[in-house]
Amino acid sequence: MKLLKKIAKSIIPRPILAVIRKGCYSLIDIYESLFGLRDELTPPRSISLVGDGDFKKKGEEFLQYFIEIGGLKKTDRILDVGCGKGRMAVPITNYLSKEGSYEGIDIVADGVNWCTKKITGKYPNFRFQLADVYNKEYNPKGKHQSSAYKFPFEDKSFDFIFLTSVFTHMLPDDMENYLSEISRVLKKNGRCLITYFLLNKESLSLINKKQSRLDFNFKYNYGNYRVENDNTPEIAISFDEKFVRDLYEKHSLQIVEPIHFGSWCERENFLSYQDIIVASKIQN
Repeated sequence: MKLLKKIAKSIIPRPILAVIRKGCYSLIDIYESLFGLRDELTPPRSISLVGDGDFKKKGEEFLQYFIEIGGLKKTDRILDVGCGKGRMAVPITNYLSKEGSYEGIDIVADGVNWCTKKITGKYPNFRFQLADVYNKEYNPKGKHQSSAYKFPFEDKSFDFIFLTSVFTHMLPDDMENYLSEISRVLKKNGRCLITYFLLNKESLSLINKKQSRLDFNFKYNYGNYRVENDNTPEIAISFDEKFVRDLYEKHSLQIVEPIHFGSWCERENFLSYQDIIVASKIQN
């Protein structure tokens, strides 16, 4: 199945492929709706094409990471940057206490609207809002540039911030601005958990041997980062590990070692698919 998907992506233009996928998902939505196979907190597959994998399993997987390696507490004030269609928010509704709260922002309106209707209506301490930020792949009509976007929250507002599969679609200037904003809105000793595709000795060796699932080769190498597709770089972006470490230090974020490396490059020992960095805010 993975091979078929890879072949399809290589021969079918992305706009046409997106239409085909949306049509297929719509048919599955109708089937699941008719036979009661989708609960009220599982979104229709067709409302957004962002985020692969099983909706529930991936959400439950990351909830455990938030708790076990991120130190998430039931009373925390949480910010989810890139909340999508609530994949991470839904399992957190069963964990967070009434003293805690959740804010989700995303650049795709369909997901934000669904989450507001279905999740906020049932859990009023969960709120969602649109970040109308330009992204060539996911929000080409966005009004604001990621490199200048300011999170709509006050300084030191959050205990815990996470971004799953967000920096894997952002260019360096955009990513650094978001890291600066994360540092600004985190409380002192607050934690953040962020996923990446990190380039280091091990992952580069596997890429060079053609073993990696993602082809971050020398053709689209821009020094601190590499992309899979030069025409639409936001499809998948990898960053040099040292470059990322330096940015964390610059923005007063202390990495909680070790970094939890992922399976994306076909390494033998891994935690999840993407690489995971947990860090804490070390200054006011």
